[in-house]
Amino acid sequence: MAAVAARSGLRRMFSIADFPTPNTRMFSISAFSPPNPPTPPPKADPSPNLFVSGLSKRTTTDGLREAFAKFGEVEHARVITDRVTGFSKGFGFVRYVTVEDAAKGIEGMDGEFLDGWVIFAEYARPRPPPQMGGATPQPQQSWGSPSGSWGSQ
Repeated sequence: MAAVAARSGLRRMFSIADFPTPNTRMFSISAFSPPNPPTPPPKADPSPNLFVSGLSKRTTTDGLREAFAKFGEVEHARVITDRVTGFSKGFGFVRYVTVEDAAKGIEGMDGEFLDGWVIFAEYARPRPPPQMGGATPQPQQSWGSPSGSWGSQ
């Protein structure tokens, strides 16, 4: 009895659908639907701060500043680097003096080549506020005695 119920359930899940051509049959899965596509994060509000991604490992802070200085007065530029290797992590930040200069910088550099790589520029999103609640609790050590002395047990 259970085998018959299982077969009929599979028949409902995997049905044969006929299409306009008489010799073509395809299987369709009617019980499952594809997941919803992820929603893109909201666009950041216009500000003088830009987030630049797609940077080459050879890109330096000075090179980033020079590339974006063509479109307005750059107040600050920084390529984020790896602590160990010192190479670029592939992204950085540029801060213009005015929002208008930042808009020109995005228009001029988004999708352009810098050090052989296509880069992307957009308004930087502000950091989320830090979580309140004090320090995070430290995990307790599971080795050694609770008193901290090795000899007394």
